[in-house]
Amino acid sequence: MSRCCAVAVVVLVFTGGWCLCGADVGDFAPCLQFFYKSWPPKGLSGTPICQRYENQYHYATLYSRPRRSPWFSGYLYAVPAGKRPTASWKFEPQLAYPGADGNMIPFPPGPLDQNAVESQAVEPDYINSTFSRGHLNPSLHHQSREDRYATFTLTNVVPQKAGSNDGPWEVLEQTVNKTLEAYCLGEAYIVTGIIPYKSDERWLKNHRVALPEYIWSAYCCRRYNNSLPEELKDTFPTFAAIGRNDRNSTEEIVPVDKTAKKQFRGYDVRKMPLETLEMYLKDRFNTVVSVFYEQCSGSN
Repeated sequence: MSRCCAVAVVVLVFTGGWCLCGADVGDFAPCLQFFYKSWPPKGLSGTPICQRYENQYHYATLYSRPRRSPWFSGYLYAVPAGKRPTASWKFEPQLAYPGADGNMIPFPPGPLDQNAVESQAVEPDYINSTFSRGHLNPSLHHQSREDRYATFTLTNVVPQKAGSNDGPWEVLEQTVNKTLEAYCLGEAYIVTGIIPYKSDERWLKNHRVALPEYIWSAYCCRRYNNSLPEELKDTFPTFAAIGRNDRNSTEEIVPVDKTAKKQFRGYDVRKMPLETLEMYLKDRFNTVVSVFYEQCSGSN
């Protein structure tokens, strides 16, 4: 048996062999529950992934094969419990082998499977780089062990500067967590995605993984406490924000706070209405991008 075939067999063993069930890659139909009104964001093209871990769906991701990184992940918020888990990084077998089982799995020991390397990001892409693994769907926004562990797959992360990931973007994730925990009375749907560079794409490791210039996030919560503090009046039923991932980017979308700590300077986050976010997405993608069904209107 050739070495490449042997590695492929290892992958199939780890993935539970060939699966006769419906695919988890290529169609959002099995996981529409993670989108408001079962309506995924419109306007972006990519490969849908229903993120399955331990035979349960946990969230949904629109993945870009050419960029080897996600356009967005959509999920349901839950009040977190416990500390951030230490989980092994996983990959999506069906991106490498369409007939494989759909459960995400940890990278097996030994040489990397070439189909996995070609189809998606792998751990060496991030090792010894100047970028961290930035979750689009963060473990912080989930309660169960399974939901939290499921966020640790490289199909849910993008190259993110530590100055953003450990600074203003982390503050945003904490703020959203506290706001939704305190005031959202029903289901909260969150979509977090990226904005690419307008031209001259930047890459990790010799054209391996595309770098985002900005990261954005928005939530939709239709049922909420009407006794909102004045400073939160504009954060329901929708809220959105864009964060810088390049301190050298211009300031038209997100201005820079020159008084911020040096390690966080240039990685600012700008909060904004959902309509403003969609305006910037339309401008960058040259098409109408709708994050939520009718901008999160109607009863939940």
